[in-house]
Amino acid sequence: MSIISYWRDKCLAVIFRFIIGLVNPVHATPDEVCHIKSRDAGRSIKAHVYRSSTTGPSPVLLNFHGSGFILPHHGTDDEFCRQVSRETKYTVLDCPYRLAPEHPFPAALNDVEDAIKYVLARPDEFDLTHVSLSGFSAGGNLALAAAANLFPADTFRSLLAYYPVTDLNKDGAAKSAPVDQGRAIPVPVGRLFNRCYIPSTFDKRDPRISPLFAQAEQFPRRLLMITADGDSLAHEAEELAQKVEELPGRHVVSQRMAGCTHAWDKRTRAGTPQYEAKDRAYKLAVDMLNMNS
Repeated sequence: MSIISYWRDKCLAVIFRFIIGLVNPVHATPDEVCHIKSRDAGRSIKAHVYRSSTTGPSPVLLNFHGSGFILPHHGTDDEFCRQVSRETKYTVLDCPYRLAPEHPFPAALNDVEDAIKYVLARPDEFDLTHVSLSGFSAGGNLALAAAANLFPADTFRSLLAYYPVTDLNKDGAAKSAPVDQGRAIPVPVGRLFNRCYIPSTFDKRDPRISPLFAQAEQFPRRLLMITADGDSLAHEAEELAQKVEELPGRHVVSQRMAGCTHAWDKRTRAGTPQYEAKDRAYKLAVDMLNMNS
């Protein structure tokens, strides 16, 4: 990316952040905040902690928020994190990550890896046989990429992915939703997100960038994939889920929510079909985390 292109995209990113911050301010209510040491000297990752009622080392879910890789949406999964901590034995660490274009790939994935290593180094606090990952949109991409590329396949008990982008090699104009409801992510906006996140020196088919191209056997044995019928990212996410499901010994739940678009769960009203879909989608996460076998 040239200097001119960088500053153009940075200005656009700043405008997006400002507008969305006004329209959808973030209000999170974690039980506490922890500071995870980064691999980079002098910085830490400020994670929100949602405590379960478990005594002793607890199962742990690391969650990664949506962002388009550029938006500061840490805290927008507060309701999901609270529900998991209340209805399962899992403590939830809701972890932010660095954003593009200031910090392009692999900065965000490095932060995800550092957060996971923080958990794995604390067997007195966390039950390392029950470490799971979840992520929404770009955060789902990062959770999938980390699980399939950075850690042994048996590291994670479950992976919960909500409307993730899994194929950044395919241009947004070539993607279509199962049901046309108008594009939740306009093509120029999607191109901006991708351009900010992926340096031109990287192959977009790199499975750390596009987890659809990772080896299926590298994903956790339990996979929840939630998509929406009005989301142009649905087909690629479902394709990944199908690849994993075809392997023996896998428990894959893939659910497409009718009447919903990308990130629909962040803007629902009680009594609507979208609200009911959110309840179902979050309950599926709880059910998978509560599985004994």
